[in-house]
Amino acid sequence: MTQKKKETQAQETQAAEPQADSKAKEPKESKPRESKAKEPKAKEPKEAVKPARLSIRYRNEVIPQMIKRFGYRNVMQVPKIEKISLNMGIGDATQDAKFLEAAVQEMTAISGQKPVLTKAKKSISNFKLREGVAVGCRVTLRKQKMYEFLDRLLNVAMPRIRDFRGVSEKGFDGRGSYTLGIREQIIFPEINYDKVVKIRGLNITIVTTARTDEEAMELLSLFGLPFRRKESAAA
Repeated sequence: MTQKKKETQAQETQAAEPQADSKAKEPKESKPRESKAKEPKAKEPKEAVKPARLSIRYRNEVIPQMIKRFGYRNVMQVPKIEKISLNMGIGDATQDAKFLEAAVQEMTAISGQKPVLTKAKKSISNFKLREGVAVGCRVTLRKQKMYEFLDRLLNVAMPRIRDFRGVSEKGFDGRGSYTLGIREQIIFPEINYDKVVKIRGLNITIVTTARTDEEAMELLSLFGLPFRRKESAAA
């Protein structure tokens, strides 16, 4: 009896094993995962940059008058202002670094752009100048910043010059560029007179695409640059 019981138990276990294997091999039902991806946020529209007042004036007034005066066949032939460079010399920066820091801050306030330091190209013992020492700073303005600076120069800064009679016609270089000198940086409203360390001047160079001085002068006159009349210059 014991042997038959053992055989029956062995048969039962063999029959049970495939059932267990089939249960183990049955794939579990996979639940669909919920997508955690967030919906992309709608980008806020950027505010359109308003063109500078002088750039609008160039398109609407300067171009037609230049074509009428010089007879250009194409609008692309009309000269335009390419860039404006500001240069400030700081010779006393070799003695005290605070003059250089003050000049950089003032140039940044005037132009709205961080200036680049200009360094001495050679050593001069009489002036206690060594090669590579910072002796000034300069800024180059283009596009909208250029027009905005020119607008402030013509309509705000120049009217504050004492006994101002206009700028000289001798500042042209024959290749369409014009350079004028400002004796005091305090004519710009961005400069706080109480915080000025030293009164100093700067040079402003307006670079145009004009081929002759006559074209460049007419272009700048239409923008509003007040040239000194020959009568007052002679007087």
